[in-house]
Amino acid sequence: MDRLKQLQTLVAIATKGSLTAAAQAEGIAPAVIGRRIDALEERLGVKLLVRTTRRISLTHEGAAFLEDAQRILADLANAEASVSAGGVKASGHLRITAPAGFGRRHVAPLVPKFLALHPEVSISLNLSDRVVDIVNEGFDCAVRVGELQDSSLVSLRLADNRRLCVATPAYLARAGTPQRPSDLARHDCLTLSSDASQTRGWAFVIDGQVQYLRPSGRIDCSDGQVLHAWCLEGLGIAWRSTWEVAGDISAGRLRSVLEPFAAPPNGIHALFPHARHLALRVRLWIDFLKHSYSAPGYWGAT
Repeated sequence: MDRLKQLQTLVAIATKGSLTAAAQAEGIAPAVIGRRIDALEERLGVKLLVRTTRRISLTHEGAAFLEDAQRILADLANAEASVSAGGVKASGHLRITAPAGFGRRHVAPLVPKFLALHPEVSISLNLSDRVVDIVNEGFDCAVRVGELQDSSLVSLRLADNRRLCVATPAYLARAGTPQRPSDLARHDCLTLSSDASQTRGWAFVIDGQVQYLRPSGRIDCSDGQVLHAWCLEGLGIAWRSTWEVAGDISAGRLRSVLEPFAAPPNGIHALFPHARHLALRVRLWIDFLKHSYSAPGYWGAT
């Protein structure tokens, strides 16, 4: 406790500009503040403050230690707030970004619920299929689906995501159910057009290895939401993410095929620039996403 109080005192002096102002803010005598700093400097074996009759300034060691002290106190406040319903209230503006399709279905509907829990927070939601540079563009958090590229960003896995071949029961009754990935050559497949981002094709585990096939069909499109709609109309087989079609499968609108050959799941992640000094509103938003996505039946109900 003495060590924590010493850190708080150092931060208060740096913030207020003097021992007297720090003492007044705490309602104690300036001599008590001075003794705390003396004890801290003696324990560390370095001089943190240069005190004169006119002003107080930080030494080089003091400035470096102040930054660590502020981080420690901020981390402690966030840790306490995260487990205490009556703790520090989240406030301020939160800028988040997500892929357009996923964001419309699984991020945007959660924003009003989060704001209801945290009335002092405001949110800007950016939905874009380009890879947003969250550091240089000033975003607090990004939601990404799929394998992550190497980066300096911190990531937290929120949920698993799989890609499945799906079709309507009516289409399968008419065209038959494929038993192996090679059977797709005899089916109408709804694929992304060549100018879309999916360059390698549909992934399957064949003979113990992930292999990519390029099925074809009478129509293709650069927009995944259109492919989903066409699939629901019974126009063919589509290769879609579980975040998009789990509800349709649960409701019987679509059936998954070739599941024994489905590729291993990838992830749905939250990314943020760094773990240090993570604002409480960002921490609570990420926790809210993970809690929402892990709720029983969530994916089958959306």
